[in-house]
This record gives sequence, structure tokens and C-alpha cells, in this order.
Amino acid sequence: MPELHLPWLGLCVLVPALGAIRVGLTKDPDSARRLGLVASGLALACAVAAWLDFGILGTSEARDGWAPLARLLPEDLLVLDALSAPLLPMSALICFLTNLATLRTKVREFSFARSLATEAVLLATLACKHPWGIVALLAAGTVPPFLELRARRRPTRVYAAHMAVFVALLCLGQALIADRGGAPGYSVLAVSLLTSAVLLRDGIVPVHCWMTDLFEHATFGTALLTVTPMVGAYGVTRLVLPVAPPWILQAISAASLFTALYAAGMALVQREARRFFCYLFLSHSSLVLVGLETATPVGLTGALSLWPSVALSLTGFGLALRCVESRVGRVSLADFHGLDAHVPLLAALFLLTGLAGIGFPGTAGFVGLELLVEGATRAMPLAGAGVVVVAALNGLAVMHAYFRIFTGRPREATIDLRIRLPERVAVLILTALILGGGLFPQPGVSSRYRAAVGLAEERAGRLLGTSTPPPRDPTAPAADRPGRRPRPSAGPHAAGAPVRPGRDGRRAGESPGRP
Repeated sequence: MPELHLPWLGLCVLVPALGAIRVGLTKDPDSARRLGLVASGLALACAVAAWLDFGILGTSEARDGWAPLARLLPEDLLVLDALSAPLLPMSALICFLTNLATLRTKVREFSFARSLATEAVLLATLACKHPWGIVALLAAGTVPPFLELRARRRPTRVYAAHMAVFVALLCLGQALIADRGGAPGYSVLAVSLLTSAVLLRDGIVPVHCWMTDLFEHATFGTALLTVTPMVGAYGVTRLVLPVAPPWILQAISAASLFTALYAAGMALVQREARRFFCYLFLSHSSLVLVGLETATPVGLTGALSLWPSVALSLTGFGLALRCVESRVGRVSLADFHGLDAHVPLLAALFLLTGLAGIGFPGTAGFVGLELLVEGATRAMPLAGAGVVVVAALNGLAVMHAYFRIFTGRPREATIDLRIRLPERVAVLILTALILGGGLFPQPGVSSRYRAAVGLAEERAGRLLGTSTPPPRDPTAPAADRPGRRPRPSAGPHAAGAPVRPGRDGRRAGESPGRP
């Protein structure tokens, strides 16, 4: 396997991990904030460098070439491929912007040490292909939110019970999968356990109450870092998609679509902003699972394109809501607050990120949602209509929240509510990414299509019991390629093909009765 020019993956994990230790030993909150921003920024730079280095190599996979660890660790423990290469900088950016938008008034509530520890585990998860490594890292990712709930003396029973069941199902299912070795096919019990685990982690109805409980009792920043990178979807693509039979994928898709419809309806009737955001995110993330479980190139391309778009847009949406909370406290959607007169730039970001999440034209989610609708329609005819209904309901929910928070009679403020410089920087970065991805979508869609083809081939190889995916036939038509039509194969009537007469003087392909 080719190696990266520098050990970027190891640095991505090591920098925030060491930063978490250093920040944890710092007593001054302002110094902890500065050190946290430096460590998170360096991790983002390493993640971007790893993505660029992978693109320069031009290979399907590349591992970290750090010599001291390369001989001790499994080959696929820290590796980049077409799926994980863009997810790494996306997640690092989410962590950096969350830390950046944390104002000084919130530094005593938000732990930068736990934030960096969460980032280290998250980046290690997205850079891992080893099944047991993914299982261990997914289990480790459940610890920081629990520690925060306990440190703030908030209820932990709901979150702890759900995560304990998640880890138990995940370990048991992977153990049964590993017992099969390279034999073709997998036991229904093993795949069902893995499926139940990832559905619980993704908050699929009816096991979604841990997510609403987390948003209710944890800090908004910790809740965002826990859910917005959608690490549960990564577990689906690595652990479930390659081994699940078609009927299990159809069941996951149906459950995800029902969750998306249910959460969209719940978002419309919420009277508290945090619960509204939780249900809105749950609806969007369920749509990504609908596309992943189609297991077709078009559906996978749509889901993989929608994944970073939803993660970034809803991170911006959540950060805008978090900035409002830092000024006025918990936000109620039962009244009109009239904040547009005080923070117009924040209102613009709130509306832009909310519309980007539903695939509004000109934003990064537009092409991904269109491909998702097409792929879902091909897999299940009613699924495409369901995705459209979900997008419409989410659009109504976003507009309802916007009017409640930012319109109405301007409220009198005793303090300065204007947007601060760190918040302004976060606003401009997210706006550039959302609009840039919408105006120039082709590079991202092409990259996601290559990842989708790789996942489809890996699934075919695993289900056939082969160690490597079967090679593609170079003469086969390019079916399901987004934006292109299959080329006709050369035949006796193709343009420019020589026509040779048969034994009786007729041209090849003519019927005997034709003159």
C-alpha cells in the first residue's frame, strides 16, 4: 500500500490528544481556550494536508508512513481512501469552528480538554478501516459526553444505558462476523446485531431518546461535536454495508425513511430551540442512511455527497443557534424575539445554513439531494417521494424557527448583542464552503462517485467471500454514472464499423427475407 509523504494521519490524532492533556492541566480558562484553538487549528491543517497528499498520490488507498508505528500497527488501522479522505478535514473543521465560536462567557461551561479528546477519537475513527479498530474507537467516542454530563451533575441514566447497549451489540456482532473468517455469507444474527448497534447510535426511531436527552442536558457545543460529524454513518459504511444482505439494507432504509418523516414532523411542532435542532438533524442524518442503504452507485453517490453538506450546514445552523443562546439564554419558539435588528449577519447565516441542509438550489446540498432522490426511487419507488416530503417539511420547520427567532418587534437589550470577531470568521468560512460547493459541485460529486464505486465493489467482494473485490469489466457500459450516459458497445451497425457480407451475400445482421 502506498504511503503518504509525511505522517499526517498520526499527527491528526496525536496533536489534539496531546492538546487535551495540556489544556486539562491549565487552570486559566482564557489560556485553555487559546491552547485549544491552537491544537484544533493544527489538527485541521494536518487533516487538510493528508487530503491533499492523498490526492497527489492518486491511489485508491494510502497509509501513514510513520516508521516507528508502521511495524507495530495493522496495515489498515490508519489509512485514507476515497471515502475517508474528505471526511477527515470536514470533521476537523467542525471541531475547530465549534471551539472558535465559543465566546469567553462560555469557557467555564464548555471543556476544551474534552473537546480535543473528542476530536482525537473522531479523527482516528474516520482514518481507520480495521473492523475491531472502528469498534473500539466508536466505543471510546461515547465516553467524553458521559464525563461532561457527570461533571455538570446532569442525569446520565438515559445516555449511559443506550450507549452501553450500543457497545455491547457492536462488540458481539463484530465477534460473530470475525468468526466467519473469509467464508462467503454471514450469519443473520451477526449482521442483525451490527445493524441494531449502528441504528441505535444514529438515533433511529424508537431508540432516539438518548439524542434528545443529550441536547437537553449537555452543553450545546458538546452535543454538536457528538452528532454532527455523523460517525454512526461511518460505522454503517464500514461494518454493515459490506456484509448485510439486501433485505436488511431495505429494512434499514425503510426505518431511516420513517425516522426522517417522524423527525421532520416533530421539528415543526417543537417549542424549544434545542429540541427543534435535534429533530431537524435527526431527519437530515436519516436521509443520508436512506441513500447509503440503496447500495447502488447513484444512491451511494447522493448519500456521500449529502453527508458533508448536511454536516457542515447543520453545524453552522447549530452554531448560529448557540450564538443566540449565549446572548439571550435558552430560546423558546413560542414567541417572536426580533433579533434580526441586533445580529443581521447571524440571521443570514441561520437562514443560509438551514436552507442548505434541505438542498436549496445554489447550495452544497442541492446536487446530493437530487442524486439521493434518483437513487432512492430506483431502489424503492415510494422512497423518492418520501425524501421529497421530508425535505419540504424540514424547509417549513427552518422557516418557522427563523421567523420566531429573528423577526417580530425588536427586543430591548441591556448588553451589546452584536456578533463578535470569532463568530464572524466562522460565519464567513461556512458561507464560503456552502456556496462554493453549490456553485462548483463537480469535483465533489466525482470524488464521491469514486468512493461509491469502491464501496459497491467491496460489498460484492465480501458477499462472494473473496479477499479482494472482483475487477470491473472495462468493456461494460458505465451504468448509474451521474451526469453521463452509457456508451453504446461496438457492434456490426456501430458508426465506422466495417460491414462484411455473409456467405449468401447478405450483410451481417440482415434477415433472410430482407432484400
